[in-house]
Amino acid sequence: MKQPYHHGALRAALLDAAETILEDKGITALTLRAAARQAGVSHAAPAHHFGDLAGLLSELAASGFVRLREQILAERKAAGSSPRARILALGRAYVRFARKSPGLFQLMFRSERLDWSSATLSTAGASAFALLTQTDAEIPLHVPALDSETLTAATARWSLMHGLSTLLVDGRLAAMSEKVPGVNLEQLIEEVLTRGLSPEDEASDGAAP
Repeated sequence: MKQPYHHGALRAALLDAAETILEDKGITALTLRAAARQAGVSHAAPAHHFGDLAGLLSELAASGFVRLREQILAERKAAGSSPRARILALGRAYVRFARKSPGLFQLMFRSERLDWSSATLSTAGASAFALLTQTDAEIPLHVPALDSETLTAATARWSLMHGLSTLLVDGRLAAMSEKVPGVNLEQLIEEVLTRGLSPEDEASDGAAP
């Protein structure tokens, strides 16, 4: 029996259903009809709210960027005022998000499946990326004007965190670490993040890695 939803709740229910399919069965199983079936609503409901599959995927990816930003902010706040602690918290939050929601994480960077002309997606993505440009108390909502040095530092952080997260999501790092005696995967992740600090971040904290 189909459940009655008011407009806002139905949209959220469809996004929840889509994420469930994405995490359980992968992106190839996620269609508008599958999302409607998972949510227990009419097969026409997703098209009404999202237009087409790209619209649904783009809204789902946008929600992922919002959640990623929220997780980073929460962990940075808990880390205290030390720049080094805050940049480590950024890395841990990024990796933790990817490991918790691997399907969503991968979708967020599947540009060929997303509509980046969507204001919701482009704003959410930019707001998440903005956090990579700051290690102090400032919390930008959008990407600030960048100079080449800031862009280089942000790209280096992103490359490290995203590369590490991808290796973990794909299972490659776990498989490799299992072949090396005495290697603990969690300790390896922490060590990679710590060594990946840029010289500027380490110098600003006055501490060696």
